[in-house]
Formats: sequence, C-alpha cells, structure tokens
Amino acid sequence: MLTPSLLRCLLRGRWTGLAGTFVALCLGAAVLTASALLLTSAGPRVPARYAAAPLLVHTPGVPGDDNAFAENRPWSPETVEALVRALTPVPGVAAAVPDRAFYAQAVVRGRPAGAHEARGWSTAALAPHRLVAGRPPVRAGEVVLDRALGLAPGSPVTLLTARGPAPHTVSGLTDGPGPYVSDGEAARLGGGVRAIGLLTRPGADPAAVRAAVRRAVLGVVGGSGRVLAGPDRAAAEPAADARTRWIGMQVLTAMALLGGFVSVFVVASTFAFRVTQRRREFGLLRAVGATPRQVRLIVYGEALAVGVVAAAAGALLGAAVAPAVGGVLVAAGFEPESFGVRFTPLPVAAAVVAGITAGLLGAWSASGRAARVRPLEALRDHAAGGTPMTRVRWIAGVVSVAGGLALAVASGSAGEDALVNDVLLAAMALIAGLTLLAPVVFPPLVRGFSWPISRPAVGMLAGRSAMTAVRRTAATAAPVLLTVGFAVLVTGMVRTTAAAYTAERAASTSAAAVLVPDGAPGLSDAALEAASAPGAITAPLPTTVYGDRPLSALGDGGLAGDEAAVSEWVARDHGWRTGDVVPLTFEDGRTVRLRIAAVPSGAPAEVLVSRDTVRAHDPSALTPEAYVSRPAGMVFPGARTVSVADRAAGDQAEEDRLVWLFTLLLVGVSAGYSGLAIVNTQVMAASARAREFAVLRLSGATRRQVTAAAAVEAALVTGIGAVLGLTVAVPALLGMRAGLAQKSGAAVPLVVPWPTVAAVVAACLVLAAGASTVFSGKTSFTLKNAHSKPPTSANA
Repeated sequence: MLTPSLLRCLLRGRWTGLAGTFVALCLGAAVLTASALLLTSAGPRVPARYAAAPLLVHTPGVPGDDNAFAENRPWSPETVEALVRALTPVPGVAAAVPDRAFYAQAVVRGRPAGAHEARGWSTAALAPHRLVAGRPPVRAGEVVLDRALGLAPGSPVTLLTARGPAPHTVSGLTDGPGPYVSDGEAARLGGGVRAIGLLTRPGADPAAVRAAVRRAVLGVVGGSGRVLAGPDRAAAEPAADARTRWIGMQVLTAMALLGGFVSVFVVASTFAFRVTQRRREFGLLRAVGATPRQVRLIVYGEALAVGVVAAAAGALLGAAVAPAVGGVLVAAGFEPESFGVRFTPLPVAAAVVAGITAGLLGAWSASGRAARVRPLEALRDHAAGGTPMTRVRWIAGVVSVAGGLALAVASGSAGEDALVNDVLLAAMALIAGLTLLAPVVFPPLVRGFSWPISRPAVGMLAGRSAMTAVRRTAATAAPVLLTVGFAVLVTGMVRTTAAAYTAERAASTSAAAVLVPDGAPGLSDAALEAASAPGAITAPLPTTVYGDRPLSALGDGGLAGDEAAVSEWVARDHGWRTGDVVPLTFEDGRTVRLRIAAVPSGAPAEVLVSRDTVRAHDPSALTPEAYVSRPAGMVFPGARTVSVADRAAGDQAEEDRLVWLFTLLLVGVSAGYSGLAIVNTQVMAASARAREFAVLRLSGATRRQVTAAAAVEAALVTGIGAVLGLTVAVPALLGMRAGLAQKSGAAVPLVVPWPTVAAVVAACLVLAAGASTVFSGKTSFTLKNAHSKPPTSANA
C-alpha cells in the first residue's frame, strides 16, 4: 500500500529528477493564472468620456466579431433633437448632452498631433474634463486643446479635418484629450449621434430617473434606443476598443492553451525519462511483491506531491506578474488603454486545479510504462538505453516523414485557404517523424558532427557517449528539434507572407508613388486634391452604411448620386436585383433611397456609392491611401508620398505588427518551456550518470575533463537538434513560398529572420551546456570525494 511515509522515502533524495517537473508546473500554473486573471479582466469598460454621466441613452447593438466590429446605426440630427427635447424635462435630469464627434487634429510644428476625435464643449462635462486655462469655445473657429500640446490660449492653430486644414484660435486648455469646439460647430461638422449623456440633479432617485428616461426614449424612438446605467454603460465602448479587446482575448487564450499543453508535454517527457532511468528500481519493487497498481500509484503520488506545491507557487507568481503583463499587452496594442487587472479568487483557484491536473496527465503515460516493468528488469543494465526502435516506431516514423514531404510538395500548388494548413501539417509530420526516427538518425549524425573534434580525448568521449546512450541523446535533442523547427517555421511563415504581399502589391500597379497619411488616421480631401491631377481624385472613400446590419461601403467616382452597386452575396442575401430602389442609412443617421445600378461579382466592398454621396453624409470619412502620379518624397497637409514598394512593405509591417508580436510571444513561451525540458533532461542525465563519472575520475580524469566532456556532448547534441529543426522547417517553407509565388504571380523570396532563430539556438545551447557543466561537475566532485574517503566503522 502507498503510504505517506513510503512516498516521502521515495521522494527523498530525488530533487534533481523532480526539480524540472516542479519548475514546469510552476511556470505553467503562473501562465494559466496570469492568463485567467487577464481574461476575466478583459471585459468591456465604461468609456472614460462617459465616466461622469450616470445614465446614457444609446443606440442598440454591440460591436463584435460577428459584425466586423462596426459601430451601431446612428440617430439622425432630427431624431437627436427630438430625444433631447423629450429628455430635458424629465424630473431629476439636469442636462441631456448629445455626443457629437468628428475627425479633427491640431497641427503642431507642421504635423498632426494629439487626439483625432473632436467634440462639442458641452460633452466635456460627461468625462468630466476641466478647463485649466482660458475660456470655453463659444463661436466657430475657436477650440479648446489638451494642455499637453504646449499651446497657449489666444494662439492660432490649424485643425486638420476630413475636408482639409481649417484655421482656429485656441480659446482655452483642458486636462482632457480634446479637441473641443463650440456646440454649434460640432453640430455642423459632426455626423450622426450614438449616445446622449444624462447628468442628474443632486438627490435624484436613480431608479425613478432611469424609469422616466426609459419611458421618454420609448416614446420617441421605440426600440431604437436603450438606457444604460452603472456598469451597463460599458456597452457604449467604441468599436476600436472592442476589436482590440477581441485580439487580446485571442492572445491570452493562446497563451493559456500553450502553457497548459507544454506543461503536460514537459511533465510527460520528464516522467518518461525518469521511468527509463528507474526501471531497475521498479523491477526491484516488483520483485519484492509490489503490484502494477502500486507502482502506478507511486508515479501518480510523486506527480501529485510535486503538482500541489508547484501549482500553488505558480498561482502566486502568476497573480503577482499579471498587472505587469497587462501593461505590456496595452503597450503592444493587444488591449485598450482602459484595460486593468481585476483580482478575483476563482481564476486563481482554477489555475491551481489546472496545474495539478496537468501534472497528473503528464504522469499518466509514464505510470503505465512503470506498471509494465517486470521483476527481471532489476537484473538488466539500462545505461545505454536498450533498443529503442520497435516495428511500430519504424513504420510511424517513415510514414510521418513521407507524409510531411508529400504535404510540403503539395503546398506549392495548394489553394489560398489550404496553403497555411498544408504547411503546418507538413512541418508537424516531419517533426514527429524525425523524433520517432531519432535513434536511427542520430548515430550517423553524431559521427559526422563529432569527427572534427574526435582527436582530443574530451571530444572522443563526448562523441562515444552520445552514440552509446541513444535514448538520452534523443531525449536531449527532441526539445531542441521542436523549438528550432517551430521558431523557423512560424517566423518564416510570417515574414515570407509579408514579402509575398509586398511583391504582389508592387507588381500590381504602375503608379509613380502612393499618398499615405503622415501623423493622421487617413487622407483629407485637401491632401488628395494637392497630390492628384486637377479634378481627378479617383481614390475610393470608405464608410459604413446600414441596412438590416452594418455594411462596408466605398465612395466611387463612377456612380451617380442616386445610384449604388452591391456585391453579389449581399444582393443574394437581401434579395436585391439590378434596378431595385433600396433604403440605406449613412453615418449621419439619415436614410437615402438609392437605385441598384449593378451587382458586380468582384466588388471591393459590400456596397458602392458615389464619392460625393459619402462626403455629404459622412463628414469624417478619410481615404486610407491613394496612388498618385507625383514623385515620392513630397509632403502635403497630414500626408506624404512614398514609393509603391516602400508603401507595400510599410503597410504590411503595420498590419503584421500584432501578428509578429503574437508570433514572438508564442516562440518565446515555447522556447522557454523547451529550455526547461533541456535543463531538466541534463539534470536527470547527470544524476543517472553518477557511476560513469565516478569511473572516469577514478581512471585519472580530472574534474575539468569530465565536465568538459559532458558540456561538449550537450553542445554536440543541441547542434544536431538545431540542424534537424531547420531540416523539418525548410521544406515546408519552400512549399509555402512556391504557393505564394503562384498566387501572387511574382517572385517571392524565402525570408527567415535569422537573428531570432540564432537567438533561440544560442539559448538552447547555453542552457544545455550550462546545465550539463554545472550538474556533471557537481556529481563528479561529490562522487570523487565519496570514493576517496576511508571507510568508517559505520559504513565498513
């Protein structure tokens, strides 16, 4: 029977074998705890600009991934005026303030600076933002700016709007982001309104005011308005923040899944190696009467004992680092500025349970192997690892390698949807195949790599040891193979895809340059007019229109003001045909009836309308970029011209910024866990090789020679694992490059970020050689002293 005393005896003196398991589970629990706390804290927050408004009247709907994070349908100016008239006399309401916003940026030292969403001054009370200098804007041409811009009241300033630069005078400064203009100018320049903030009188009953407001809203707009109070005001979160939160949740979910998976993987490999080393011990236990069930419980007991302590320590560590990780996510753009960590006990408790479960799952396979050890195993020597290749392993390894190569070749002609999947499956199959065939592949590779260093005694010992202990060599190289292969594959996929995008875009246009924003979120009409030929603005103007749901739209110069074109699938979804007259609501909240002039099959947006129609109904619409005939290097208001190739590379770099950060995060987490597996394998190997080191010392080898031989062996095996990692990733990347070249119709270079890969390989090498040096030196020193001591009466 497995008793606590027996478990303590079995655990005593085995810290070197269990230290890696403890660290793996501790880090896994820390990742799970931090991810869980961040995930539970990633819900929508009340926007800062509504912090002082106890009640909000808001349009229905919530931006999300189901509607491409589009904003809700706005109210028209007429509807807003009707709502304000109905809400102002409600008992307890001090003011009803429509939130009218439009694009405007202050131009400071020749470039747009600061926030790019202007509002009427009355909305400052909803934040609340205070006037710290000067006076409020009372007429058109006056503006209150953020004091951080460094301008003084009375100074002239240019506001860049969607139409172009407009001269203003700074009437005052505020402690908020601004800009704030007069309410009349905001009503003229702003589009539709999605929120009306209500300020209540002191002493008013919140419940009674809310009920009265709900009745007033129902009487004006019916179900097209809702009343939000308290935490429910978070539903007024901007669509951009909702999209950023969604990206952050994908990152955090991936971190949690990766942490849990790699924890199980490391624990499983650790216990599998421990079982291989302890076959003689388990054989002795079986010989003295232990049943397979008892042997299995011994392994489970060790995993449970380590798991409980490691999970608890990891949960505390994860809770401590969660705020710092949250700050990094905000800085990287994975979470909005309003993000903050909320500490609740449930995520921490769940992470502890998950950590313990990961330990038990990792020990499950090893416990079965330990239970199958027969009593005669106690008489066998397993130092060399036995014969690791079985018929099933041969078949599985060969089939995996063949399948991986076939998928790599097939990816060269795969379609766009299947390309990435084929590449990933090819790499995974090659990694699995080479891992299974490692005992066969490694001996010739070791001979080849160790030949240059085989003349010195240290190099000869390292090569012979690596070839003899096939299991240990394969166990050390497997995490290196996985880490390097994953790093090369993922980083190469991201960079090669970016290169393909750049090549395709550069080859698809004959324009001299591209007009791009410079410090602004888009191009103004004035910048387009200055950079284009007279009367020849052809760049489409994006906006959103609303039918039964938000639809992406482009303002095109080829349509009349009363015409629209819709994509095939939108027409099919709505039952529209050419010649139908359909109502569409624009960003100013007004509904316009447009005749469908065409249903193109390859439309660049869901709806196409005339450019003038977009500008008339969306005063904040900005053009993202425009191909122009002007040369690169010219500067316009909030814009500049760059070459087509530079724009393609810069555009892709900006779009892939989050993807690249996410990639580095995944590579870093996986490399960290693989480094842990490398160190753990070296520690256990040094412990199991105690007799070998002792024989070397007694044969005359110095401690330095023994340590050097172990370090050279670790470096040799790590180098071979890195080469195999490159071997499994390069075929898959070559297939991907061929597929991208076929799709884009241009030559696509294979781009691998070698500095990142070199850093991963160097980290693996340092960890393997360092751990081997430290623990082999310690083991050999301890055993040398033990054998050199004269016997005492106690041990004679």
